Amino acid sequence: MSEHDSLLPVAPHAPGSVPVGGVPYPADRGAHLLDRLALLYKYRHIALTIFVISFIAVMLNTYSTVPVYQAHARLLIQDERAAAKNLEETYYYYEDPEPYFQTQYEILKGRQLADKVISVLALTNAAALDGAARPPTGIGAAVRQIRHAVHADVNAFVNVVHHRPAPAAAPADDRAGLIDAFLSRVSVVPIPRSHLVDVYFSSADPKRAAHIADALAEQYVQQNLDFRLQTTDKTLQWLETELAKQQARVEADDRAMANYREQQDALSLEDRQNIVVSRLNQLNDAVTKARTVLIQKQAVYEQVQQALQAGNPQAIPQVLQDSYVQNLMTQLADLQRQKTQLSERYGDKYPAMIKVNASIADARRQLDAATTKAVEAIHNDYQSALSEEQRLQAILDQQKGQAATLNRKGIDYSALQRNADSDRQVLQTLLSREKEMRVAANSGANNVRLLDHAETPDSPVSPDPRRAAGVGLLLGLALGVGAAFGLDYLNDTIKTPEDITGRLALPFLGLVPAVGRRRGAPLLTASPPHEFGEAFRALRTSLVLPAAGFGGPSGCRTLLITSAQPLEGKTTTACNLALALALGGARVLVIDADLRRPGLHRMLQLSNARGLADVLAGGSAIRDAIQSTAEPNLVAMTAGAPPSNPSELLASDRMQQLLASLAHGPFDWVLLDAPPVLAVTDAVILAPLVSGVAFVFGSEMTRRRTASRAVQTILAADPRAMGGILNRVDLGRNRYYYSRYGYTYSSYYTEAAAI
Repeated sequence: MSEHDSLLPVAPHAPGSVPVGGVPYPADRGAHLLDRLALLYKYRHIALTIFVISFIAVMLNTYSTVPVYQAHARLLIQDERAAAKNLEETYYYYEDPEPYFQTQYEILKGRQLADKVISVLALTNAAALDGAARPPTGIGAAVRQIRHAVHADVNAFVNVVHHRPAPAAAPADDRAGLIDAFLSRVSVVPIPRSHLVDVYFSSADPKRAAHIADALAEQYVQQNLDFRLQTTDKTLQWLETELAKQQARVEADDRAMANYREQQDALSLEDRQNIVVSRLNQLNDAVTKARTVLIQKQAVYEQVQQALQAGNPQAIPQVLQDSYVQNLMTQLADLQRQKTQLSERYGDKYPAMIKVNASIADARRQLDAATTKAVEAIHNDYQSALSEEQRLQAILDQQKGQAATLNRKGIDYSALQRNADSDRQVLQTLLSREKEMRVAANSGANNVRLLDHAETPDSPVSPDPRRAAGVGLLLGLALGVGAAFGLDYLNDTIKTPEDITGRLALPFLGLVPAVGRRRGAPLLTASPPHEFGEAFRALRTSLVLPAAGFGGPSGCRTLLITSAQPLEGKTTTACNLALALALGGARVLVIDADLRRPGLHRMLQLSNARGLADVLAGGSAIRDAIQSTAEPNLVAMTAGAPPSNPSELLASDRMQQLLASLAHGPFDWVLLDAPPVLAVTDAVILAPLVSGVAFVFGSEMTRRRTASRAVQTILAADPRAMGGILNRVDLGRNRYYYSRYGYTYSSYYTEAAAI
């Protein structure tokens, strides 16, 4: 396996897997309280300034405000129970009292009541609401005057800009404005779980506040009483009108009933209806009884007819029950016995036999006559029952007709009677209601009364210096902290190692602190600050370690150093990194691959007469283009004269051959200073030809979107390895901010010097 194949690929570098100085770096630990404190420490001056300005503004506004006093009067508002009444008794029903009380609260804050109070107190303008209040003195008065002057100047400037005439002064007795000003000072506060209500009024004059609060409560009580009396009067007037109408209706009902009785001959309709109904019931019973008797006699008559047809009328039970028939049958039986006895001794010619036969014939004639008479009696009874039933049925039918006629008259009469009764009931209800309303009107009862008069307040309710100080502290703290976080949110530049590992998904190689502006760029050979040198030594360690993907135990490593945009310090980083590697004992060649704006020769104070452009164009040999530097282990190849086709030269076969020959040459490291990625395409061309790419990001210079676009551009060229370097970090201004990353070189050297 070749050395290039051992380099780590770009994709698997997850944040936190790349060592910094040989130790794995936690790329994204999440938000921590110390991070927020570090952010506040970074913007401490701005946050403190905003905090102080906010606090001073709140306190100046407090001391320039006229004190406001608040007085209150207490009212008792009782609920009016709704009632529905009839003639004899009153039925009360439940009604939710909350809407009634809410209505009263709104009346207390209504414009009509306010206008009435203003009229009673003879208030002419809004200034009269404050009475003889004294304005603030001292610094409060001065601040108030300045505020009014600034407000007037701003209004005048706006009028001039918009060519508007100065507004005319509003009339002092503007009624609507006075009512609005009055209501803005009124507040109604009901006491929970009671019918008590406190009415507050605010004013700059404590006596005026108490006086107006009392007047408002008294006028409300009087207005409520007037409204009740006015409502009662209107109700009484309505009742009087309705009573007259109702009395006329009752009289009309009486006349209608009298006329009906006369026209329908119904003077005693109710008595006649009772008689007819009673007689109808009696006839109905009589017909029922007659029909029952008829049925019984009809059955007997039918039996007689059947016996007559059979030729044995004596077999009829009703005939046998006749006493005369029974005597004749007994007599005939006796004669038959006598004949039987005589026939045993004598013959038919015997006188006794002749006499007995004559008696038997006479008895039979009498029996037949008696039987015929009994049958005729049964028939006559049947006919009598039939006639009686028919007679009673005819009388019943006639009585039913009379009842129906009376019933029709009774229906109309009942309708007139019900209408008359209803009208009389309404009349009685109206009379009762009128008496109650007159009693209520004469009593002067009111469900609202004033319990406690307002007292003159001793201290103002506003402004409250303590409360204002608390508000000022909270407001200043909120604005200061909000400004700090807002500035940090708006600052979307690359400024921390976490931005490189977390947002750009690049391994973090190290950071380079910023140094003061001196003559020329800072170099390790020119005695830079200790933290500057230690930063590049740590960066050298990150590159040399095999786990970083840029170093190895043997062979030459080629490293391309570039940036997203110009002025991020890539050339300074390339020179100092080459010096750090050389001071560490490695043989290093640094090449200026920025053929458009070369700067390596100025950093190392070398000649730019011959360089990389000449080698690629074939005008110079590699050995002739390499120059020695002050450091024995470091040699350099400058860019040479700027060519007309730099991209074509870097993409040529000569460039590939050059890097291939250098990889097998005497050098341990070959560093290429390439142009910015987003400026030209040179870095993209060179990325696949080297062992790795080191991105230089200027701290708080490069925006995240710009850096991300540059990284994606390089990734399109499929480099073997990549890493990020955070350059120009202001450790002095953000010492606490970067201390959590372990960069405390300055303090370490300071403590060492003290020892």
